[in-house]
Amino acid sequence: MMPAMQDTAVHLSDRHFRTIAELIEGQVGIKLPQGKRLMLEGRLHKRVRALNFSDLNEYVENLFEADHFDTELTHLIDVVTTNKTDFFREPQHFTFLREVAIPALLKARGRRSANLKIWSSASSTGMEAYTTAMVLDDMTRTGSRFQYRILGTDISTAVLRLARTAIYNRDVLAPVPEQFVKRYFSSSRDKSRGEVRIVPELRRMTHFMRMNLMDKSYPVDRDVDIIFCRNVLIYFERETQRKVVEQLCSHLRPGGYLLVGHSESMFTVPCLG
Repeated sequence: MMPAMQDTAVHLSDRHFRTIAELIEGQVGIKLPQGKRLMLEGRLHKRVRALNFSDLNEYVENLFEADHFDTELTHLIDVVTTNKTDFFREPQHFTFLREVAIPALLKARGRRSANLKIWSSASSTGMEAYTTAMVLDDMTRTGSRFQYRILGTDISTAVLRLARTAIYNRDVLAPVPEQFVKRYFSSSRDKSRGEVRIVPELRRMTHFMRMNLMDKSYPVDRDVDIIFCRNVLIYFERETQRKVVEQLCSHLRPGGYLLVGHSESMFTVPCLG
């Protein structure tokens, strides 16, 4: 009997897995197929222990208690969301910013100076937003005349905390050009920690807030110049993808750009701002 009891303790029942899968898809649009079941169980164990539940299924049974549901839903979303990100991920996009998008936006303004708004709509730990800030700051140093502000949003409170502190392990700097490492990162005084931090000049140009792409409306300006929504649409069903893209496009100014991941297929959606 012992193996069966142990199995019950470490695995979700079919009913409880469906409960979480339906909750997550309804709240954030992400599907959890059976292939993600072991991943979910593994990620939930720490939370189950922290709350002193005997097993995963007891955790799910108590998940909908009214007095702590909202708080626990936030933790659950943090657990199930995937936050794969890197500095200069899909670098062709940042070349496109420098060589095509920003020059076109500045030309369209017809002024010597402009204020650009950039939105990283699934910002994770902030690497996409800070990479953008590095590229834009470097452009202003080499003759381009504009100011900019960058907004980063994400559904996960855990990654937003990391984004706001802007402290990273030095190991993640491999894709960053050496001159950018020297200019835009400061090292920890304690060298044994192996940590770096984005310099204050770039941190001042970024702002992060929690936002759900499944919301019916977004608390974001409707004259954004560039929106990043990379490598998140692949987790949504087709109809959800369409709705999210339409929502994002409604926040673009005419002539603005929506950038999606290389692996994501696009469909005909008018992005007219």
